[in-house]
Amino acid sequence: MRLSFFTVILCLVSSVAFAQKEQQYMTKYELTEGTETVTYQEGIKYYQKLAKDFETIKMIEMGPTDSGEPLHLVLFDSDKQFDLEGIKTGEKGVFLINNAIHAGETDGIDASMMFLRDLAQKKVLKKESKNVVVAIIPFFNIGGVLNRNSTTRVNQNGPKEYGFRGNARNFNLNRDFTKADTRNMWSFWEIFHALDPDFFLDTHVSNGADYQYVITLIANQKDKLSPGLIEFQEETMKPQIYQHMESVGFPMTPYVNVYGRKPDAGFSEFADWARYSSGFANLFQTYGFMTETHMLKPYQQRVPATYEFIHGMTKVLADNKETVKTARTTARKKLMEQSIFPLKWELDSSRNSTLNFKGFEGEYVDSDLTQQKRLFYDRSKPFEKELTYWNSYKPAISAIAPEYYVIKKSWYQVVEMLKANKVGMREIESDTSISVKTYKINSLKSVSNSYEGHYYHYDIDLEEVTIELELSKGDLLIPLNQDTKRYIVEMLEPLGEDSFLKWNFFDTVMERKEYFSSYVFEELAKKILEENPELEKQYRELQKSDENFTSNRYMQLDWIFKKSKHYEKVHLIYPVYRLN
Repeated sequence: MRLSFFTVILCLVSSVAFAQKEQQYMTKYELTEGTETVTYQEGIKYYQKLAKDFETIKMIEMGPTDSGEPLHLVLFDSDKQFDLEGIKTGEKGVFLINNAIHAGETDGIDASMMFLRDLAQKKVLKKESKNVVVAIIPFFNIGGVLNRNSTTRVNQNGPKEYGFRGNARNFNLNRDFTKADTRNMWSFWEIFHALDPDFFLDTHVSNGADYQYVITLIANQKDKLSPGLIEFQEETMKPQIYQHMESVGFPMTPYVNVYGRKPDAGFSEFADWARYSSGFANLFQTYGFMTETHMLKPYQQRVPATYEFIHGMTKVLADNKETVKTARTTARKKLMEQSIFPLKWELDSSRNSTLNFKGFEGEYVDSDLTQQKRLFYDRSKPFEKELTYWNSYKPAISAIAPEYYVIKKSWYQVVEMLKANKVGMREIESDTSISVKTYKINSLKSVSNSYEGHYYHYDIDLEEVTIELELSKGDLLIPLNQDTKRYIVEMLEPLGEDSFLKWNFFDTVMERKEYFSSYVFEELAKKILEENPELEKQYRELQKSDENFTSNRYMQLDWIFKKSKHYEKVHLIYPVYRLN
């Protein structure tokens, strides 16, 4: 059959038009053959174009960030339903993806752009996309993205330019999920709770050792998962995503949690505390993940690996959405029955598993530069062998949840953070006095240098005390029979790994505001002892048994002062109270 001249011309014109249409949705990553990533302005413009051209995509400006630019949320829904409350309560699985929390780790930025385009163009997951809503935060650390350079990621193999780890105020946002020092995090909280996602992914790039894998994975630590979620993660989700990654040519291993040593002796699972993105998500019964591509691998491999992880996890959620939603509902029901909550975890060295690990032989060789030994990985000597993997944790400290916590309205900063995380509370209607339990802070230690703008506390010694508490109208009662129960306990119990106390929100109760003048107080101190024979007996015994006490006049007077009615009642008393 011979085609007419005009038919041939029409075919050529159609082909050119199709190619041009395809070209307009090519990302900067693709146009530069995997060597460059978008600027902030280029990325937002790209999503604006997708939202304009595809009815299944919408971009929304959410709250502010420290940079002055708004945090954006991009939504894909095959049914074109973009009401956030409708998404939250709907039947579809919800997958929230967060990019550029560390702005030099750009893999997720480019992968998400391509994946959303391919979803809209129905190039991937044609059937499965009907079961999921994909939500993307294009750039979380906008200030870091705007602080573009080509030098700070000193060991990273591409792209040519990228952003900086710190945000506009130099905070590391992946330590900010509970303390929320940044506008970025308050806006993230708004997005997270508006969607209540089933899956949450935070995309990263890192390197603590050298090995063959392009991508590794941090999933919620299984023992720390809310009861009801473990079975699906361990028996379905993880096997399916690992199988998917193997099938597309990017075999995956758990995050290689070592630094400065070879992984040959085995390694432990990363313990995702609530300050980190995945640990925070778990407080609300959301399955949380962090991908960690290997920064020594070429950018042309890392972005496709991240793309395929997003692709694979979207399919896992689409195929299992009923199971996932049932697991989360079950977890929240069990939460209402849970009374004992682990606050601190420790590695259980008595339990381990094995990993079939693909690495490179490493050895310690002489350094011409430092004249010391250095770790060298020989990529000409790959290996595959079984390694010990410690992936079990056990509670080290736990707390029994009360029926209510009580907090005064004066601690408004903490109250606002609780409210922003959808913690229900009710106001005391009139002034009253009640008997409550709380803790006296006997001692604690603090880090010597500022850590993310704080002097984090640890090794806290507490003593439970009962006090008579004067409450004013408007002070707050926080019931524990609500979906945010786990978050409430871990933030308000002072020994929680990322509690408000540990992050310095209650430091002023550890400061004395009133003192005595020793030259005046001594006469009153004598009278206090005379009126309290038992107290005088303790005082005299201390004088006999403690040389330091006996030799220090001020210490003796201070001891008496602290036992008297003149000593301020709030000093060292934790200002969150337990009520049953």
